[in-house]
Amino acid sequence: MELNLIQKISIWVIPVIFAITLHEAAHGYVAKFFGDKTAWMLGRVTLNPLKHIDPIGTILVPLTILLMSKVLGGGFILFGWAKPVPVNFGALRSPKRDMLWVAAAGPAANLLMAIFWALVIKLGLALGDSYTQPLALMGAAGIFINAVLMALNLLPLPPLDGGRIAVSLLPLRLAYKFEKIEPYGFYILLGLMFLGWLSLILSPLLMLIIIIAGALSGIGHTEILALIQIITN
Repeated sequence: MELNLIQKISIWVIPVIFAITLHEAAHGYVAKFFGDKTAWMLGRVTLNPLKHIDPIGTILVPLTILLMSKVLGGGFILFGWAKPVPVNFGALRSPKRDMLWVAAAGPAANLLMAIFWALVIKLGLALGDSYTQPLALMGAAGIFINAVLMALNLLPLPPLDGGRIAVSLLPLRLAYKFEKIEPYGFYILLGLMFLGWLSLILSPLLMLIIIIAGALSGIGHTEILALIQIITN
């Protein structure tokens, strides 16, 4: 089956908004737990998407990708971003150690959401009739966008979450040197995308996340992949 643009937007909009915004809210919540109340005082530790939406990263970029995929045809990897939650790492009780947990909170939230959306697929299949197709396709979109965001953010490249985790784990001297990559991190990421290496790097972790989400929800990963094929074509 082939979806038109309106159908694609309808299927993707809720999973994309919540994948991006809950990722950021998780950072703020864990930062507060470890002593930094910056995000809390700014009202960013909330499940309200309006507090996290970035007009460009949360709306324009994903919408453009969907539009271009429809015009040009073929598959795509949908991604985007929300307004970053401000974290004052110096305010954490143990900055270097606690940085790991604050950084890992976002990808962990994406994993939990991927499992949730797998359960949505299972619910759609259980309800049957007119609910099966929309719920299954939206569930597949939720798994895919959360798997992409989790895998992407776990890259050990500052300022991505994986880079923060690496800084936390490295010895102080190496961590200080590694942090100096941060101003160039975005350009390195763009270079990997341009060369076509990014998808090769992310693919194994994407598949692992999909397998985990399927296993924990009782749905075969081949069924999830078939649904993802529909919504990305």
